[in-house]
Amino acid sequence: MRLRIAHSSVYRYDPPTAGVIQVLRLTPRNHDGQYVQRWHIDVVPDARLAAHEDAFGNITHVFTADGPLEELRVEVDGEVETQSADGVVRGTVERFPPSLFLRDTALTQADSAICDFAQKIRDATGGVVLAELHGLLDGLFEDIAGDVATSPVPANAAEAFTCKRGAPKDLAHIFIGAAHTLGIPARFVRGYFRKPNAEADTSHAWAEAHVPGLGWVGFDPSNGCCPTDGHVRVAIGLDSLGAAAVRGTRLGVGAETLAVAIKVDQ
Repeated sequence: MRLRIAHSSVYRYDPPTAGVIQVLRLTPRNHDGQYVQRWHIDVVPDARLAAHEDAFGNITHVFTADGPLEELRVEVDGEVETQSADGVVRGTVERFPPSLFLRDTALTQADSAICDFAQKIRDATGGVVLAELHGLLDGLFEDIAGDVATSPVPANAAEAFTCKRGAPKDLAHIFIGAAHTLGIPARFVRGYFRKPNAEADTSHAWAEAHVPGLGWVGFDPSNGCCPTDGHVRVAIGLDSLGAAAVRGTRLGVGAETLAVAIKVDQ
């Protein structure tokens, strides 16, 4: 499938800010089943983008924009050719051994309820890693209501699991925390997803877990499936902060508003 992605972020500052520094993780890499045909990032007002790679091998761009700024735009436009690999991820940049991804963060740390949920899955599947992961996937899809506009926003995996509601990133955090309690390396993935008949496209999130003899495999608990040719993988991290599309700071005080528009078309 060939997907075209348009992602616009518009920041408005009142009063105008004296300057902005941002780190962007908005550029996908090629790997088996994903081939970037064209990709462009434009910043208005014009700023020089310095390309780097972060510790996990994600492509990053850093820029500074001097003020006074009333508005800042970051526009992404690109096309990616995708093929389904049944969730198996190969050909990616791997800087660390899988064991690093047993590390919990404040966002993924499992509480006793998540531990009990994961243990019940293990008891039902006989300790087969791939079966356990599919059990986590199915259980979260059935029990947690996926809602991009969840309010109030859950603070972490434990809170999202308790209220049985969360955005895709929250379900990914729960999946990661549950996998860790079973001793399975798991990590956060941010990207895009073309969901048929969706009212609006948004940035998407899922998880990857390491299966002995198979390698990294993706699991999308908010959709109850492994990644398909409708998924575009952009960045990984220990959690959503480490794979965030934009991280940055501004100089000065005052209000900042952000409007995001994303369109994923075949």
